[in-house]
Amino acid sequence: MTELLVDRETYETNAVHIGTQQKSADMGQFIQEVRADGLYLLDLEITDARIRSIANFLNRYDRSNIMVVSARQYGQRPARKFAEAIGARAAVGRFIPGSLTNPDLRSYVEPDMLFVTDPAADQQALREAVSTGLPIVGICDANNNLRNVDLALPANNKGRRSLALLYWILARETLKVSGDTTDEAWAEAQDIEEWESTF
Repeated sequence: MTELLVDRETYETNAVHIGTQQKSADMGQFIQEVRADGLYLLDLEITDARIRSIANFLNRYDRSNIMVVSARQYGQRPARKFAEAIGARAAVGRFIPGSLTNPDLRSYVEPDMLFVTDPAADQQALREAVSTGLPIVGICDANNNLRNVDLALPANNKGRRSLALLYWILARETLKVSGDTTDEAWAEAQDIEEWESTF
């Protein structure tokens, strides 16, 4: 069995595996168990393996042409820090309709792929990416629909600490794949607490 990217306790302390009380049919494959309080728990082995796959996938693109979006409050700071770290673009807060489809807008961009923090909260960006044929990677909780997500990262996409940890690891792994950092250099340069949203 492959060693996890961070220890299981770190994932669990940051509630990366704590899903919602609703489960979509799409996400059933990623659920490990249901807790007594009705919360669906996501399989951390799959989450960890998907982080590796996504890091490799992101490195197929010119990272300056990757767009990371987060309408969700707790995802805004981590998404922005992730984009800065890997050299991608970030659109956090309210997504301006037409940003991917209307060349007349000042906010118009033509990315090569879209990374969403939550397919439900980021549905405007998701719809526009689908209409322009962009590949879409998304952090997907137990209740998310995967219809328009090409590569899903099953994880808690609502928690402040979960989102900070996920984006921190994703940035590290993406930069490790390209040879731009090491575990040691990343740990020295990036304090994970600085990635947490301060709302």
